[in-house]
Amino acid sequence: MNPLTRRMFLAALTGAGAAGLGGLLWRQSVFAAMDAGQFTNRLRLPGASGLYAPVAAKDVKQITVSELNFEVLPKLPSPFWAYVAEVGGKRLLNPTLLARPGDQIKLRMVNRLKQPTIIHWHGLTNDERNDGFGNYQVDRGKSFDYAFTVWNRAANYWYHPHPHDIAGEQAYKGLAGLLIVKDDDEEKLDRALDLAAGVTDIPLVIQDRSFNFEGKLEYKLAREQMFAGFLGEEILVNLTARPYFDAARRIYRFRILNGSNARSYRLAFAQGARLLDYYLIGTDGGLLEQPQKLREAFIGAAQRLDVLLDLRAASGNEPVFLKSLAFDPMHNESVDEKTGTPGSGADPHAAHAGGGLMDGMEMPLLRINIKSSAEYKRQIPSQLSQLPKLAAAAGEPRRLTLGHDRKGNWNINGWRFNMHETPVTVRRGTRETWLLQNNRASMPHPMHIHGFQFRVLERRDSPAQVKALATRNNGLLPQDFGLLDTVLVWPGESVRIALDFNHPFSGDQTYMFHCHNLEHEDTGMMIGYKVAD
Repeated sequence: MNPLTRRMFLAALTGAGAAGLGGLLWRQSVFAAMDAGQFTNRLRLPGASGLYAPVAAKDVKQITVSELNFEVLPKLPSPFWAYVAEVGGKRLLNPTLLARPGDQIKLRMVNRLKQPTIIHWHGLTNDERNDGFGNYQVDRGKSFDYAFTVWNRAANYWYHPHPHDIAGEQAYKGLAGLLIVKDDDEEKLDRALDLAAGVTDIPLVIQDRSFNFEGKLEYKLAREQMFAGFLGEEILVNLTARPYFDAARRIYRFRILNGSNARSYRLAFAQGARLLDYYLIGTDGGLLEQPQKLREAFIGAAQRLDVLLDLRAASGNEPVFLKSLAFDPMHNESVDEKTGTPGSGADPHAAHAGGGLMDGMEMPLLRINIKSSAEYKRQIPSQLSQLPKLAAAAGEPRRLTLGHDRKGNWNINGWRFNMHETPVTVRRGTRETWLLQNNRASMPHPMHIHGFQFRVLERRDSPAQVKALATRNNGLLPQDFGLLDTVLVWPGESVRIALDFNHPFSGDQTYMFHCHNLEHEDTGMMIGYKVAD
């Protein structure tokens, strides 16, 4: 029996009652497609029903953090938390904010939740007050005014909550939106490929979620989930379960965000048993210099992949699936005392085998139906943009080790988060090289640095499934060729990155460095670092 079906059956047997059985029947009808492997819900596109609706960031004067009801599953309203904006008489939920480098954004956040919150502008270079982390969290009924300039190059950024201890719950319940910065290079690409936002240029927000027998979002953490991270029983794309999308035989651009709390994906486009080539054109920090052809790529929580898919390469009218291929999630959280090897004799999925989708299992995410269309003759440009140079600093790198103590507390160099401590200090305007070293007795950690983008210089001791995707002698993956704000570091792996701490803000600035597995972040795998003026 399917885990979801079994779970629903048990819920019915334990006295759900007539109302509960009614909800159960609704949920069975909604999820019946899973057993048949069908995708029957049209993908939500930005703007439909106000969700992810695009709007100029400078036109948004207020965002209200609200609790409301939303049909995440068809015909099943669920409590949902959203960023709500009123623009031009329209109500927008988690709006997609559009900007250009140099734009000034001024807006007020009003908190209507029953708990404190704050918005973090993920990937943007801001002063500490406008960066949005737990030191500035806002209590219920209070407001916070943001005012900042977009200093970064064009890219797919996003925004989400960052209150300490409860960021995972708030993001899980719905709080996440996109912030897309465009420039001349972006517009040149649009013209070259005849791309239209929301039609052939489509953001895909991938999130895993769980629902109770009534079809309502459920976030309940067992002890092992606090340690390994929360995995949902359903994969949603743009808050759509089992989505499909009708496409012409042409090039599409997909701006992919892994908005899951903890789950990583190994993304591929498949037609039957055949994997299609696709082209990586951008990462967290915007366009690459040249497209990178690939067939699969890992994406950790909070990372973005900007890709082009040419459906002219598909054969016939058989649908194409965006899917996550099977992989070893490497949850080697313990070391065998006799052999000294990590995870010896342990089930690598055990930390998440709670009745849902195990981490690392193969799963389809989105069905793409190919429809007849007019002839399309555009070709992918060989040159996309020019990346800023970011050389490695001389001397020994700053070493930061990712691990956990005997009590199961994840940490960085043995440090756990203290709001009043900044164990790392760097000087404004200096360059540094950081060496991120993940212990073998560990799990993959998507490490995010607030305030500054970075370049990956080298990967060493990567696991075989990662090393197989490297395209250069220094172990770099195709997504390592661009600017990043989050990097996935696998067990036993060392990743060397280059940072430039130049910024336009006066005075000392404090930022965060943390794992973007949100349960790890909430339980202390985060440190403050100071950029001293």
